[in-house]
Amino acid sequence: MKVVKFGGSSLASAGQLEKVLNIVKSDKERRFVVVSAPGKRNAEDTKVTDALIKYYRDYVAGNDISASQSWIIDRYAAMVSELGLKPAVLEKISKSIRALATLPIEDNEFLYDTFLAAGENNNAKLIAAYFNQNGIDARYVHPREAGIVVTSEPGNARIIPSSYDKIEGLADSNEVLVIPGFFGVTKENQICTFSRGGSDITGSIIAAGVKADLYENFTDVDGIFAAHPGIIHQPHSIPELTYREMRELAYAGFSVL
Repeated sequence: MKVVKFGGSSLASAGQLEKVLNIVKSDKERRFVVVSAPGKRNAEDTKVTDALIKYYRDYVAGNDISASQSWIIDRYAAMVSELGLKPAVLEKISKSIRALATLPIEDNEFLYDTFLAAGENNNAKLIAAYFNQNGIDARYVHPREAGIVVTSEPGNARIIPSSYDKIEGLADSNEVLVIPGFFGVTKENQICTFSRGGSDITGSIIAAGVKADLYENFTDVDGIFAAHPGIIHQPHSIPELTYREMRELAYAGFSVL
């Protein structure tokens, strides 16, 4: 039994999602799929999470939100169209994005987290629909249903240990469960995010909870390079590293291992 997590750059476009589909299809042990929000399609693009931050800022400042809303919805619409998904998928996503601008601003410490979590949450819905349309018996699972109960610390939530009892029950499902990363829910049912990049945290929580044999964290980078490929054109690939070298890179914050 495996938990697999896909980062934003791996989910940025229809072409990338086709790769994800094939990865999940290739191994029946990959039963839990944790997803990030769509990342950049190219160097000049904007991550959906960053677009949601702008949407939030426009909303709380009382600015016109139409451009922010439209950009985010159009981003999902492009994937829905390219993947040939049913219009109902986009309708649900659009409704969810627009509903954010109806939430109360005053005395709402979880508002920012609720906006940010929409990227992962809607992407999980889209991916579950895509899987089902292409031969995978999949189901979208909200962190609330999964049992990911966290502390009431916006932007820095921590899993409550008792959550693992319910999370363990997910292992009884025969479906491929698609779970949005990055956030959980408080005991008061408020959406609360982990620190930025928290989809990795969700993946590790699910893996520990279901007692997975393996937790796989996929990225779109093909190997380890001598320099950042986003900065240096066609950097030299490093074919081999010792375990000690890999460990030192991890200590230094290296994320592709």
